[in-house]
This record gives sequence, C-alpha cells and structure tokens, in this order.
Amino acid sequence: MSSAFVRESEEQWLHDIPPTLNALIVYLTRENNGVRVYEQKQLIDPATSKEIYVMSNGLSYTIKNDQWTII
Repeated sequence: MSSAFVRESEEQWLHDIPPTLNALIVYLTRENNGVRVYEQKQLIDPATSKEIYVMSNGLSYTIKNDQWTII
C-alpha cells in the first residue's frame, strides 16, 4: 500500500497537538502537504490578553483551554 494513504489511527486533529508554537508549525506543515507553514506575526488580543499567532497559511491561531483553536 502506498505511504500516501493515511491510516485512520494516524489522523491527528488540531486540538490534539501540544500547545506549543513548534508543534503547531509541524502540524500545519504536515497538513499542507509538506509545504512549510511559518509564523508571520504575533499579536495580543486586547479583550482576552491571549497571544494570537498569524500563520502563513492565512489563518490565525490561539491557545484556549490548553488546546489550539482557529480564530
């Protein structure tokens, strides 16, 4: 069987990865077919005082309840 097929047990979700920037970059790069995703800028949300990471894939992420979420 080709290694291009993902086994169901190998599937990983955004909320399953550790709440570190490096883990997010590795996950997003893997989801982007190996094309590197990187942090473009980092902001602080004035309402919640949480860090927001703007990534090169066009989405912004933050950590909420020790899990990554898309804003």
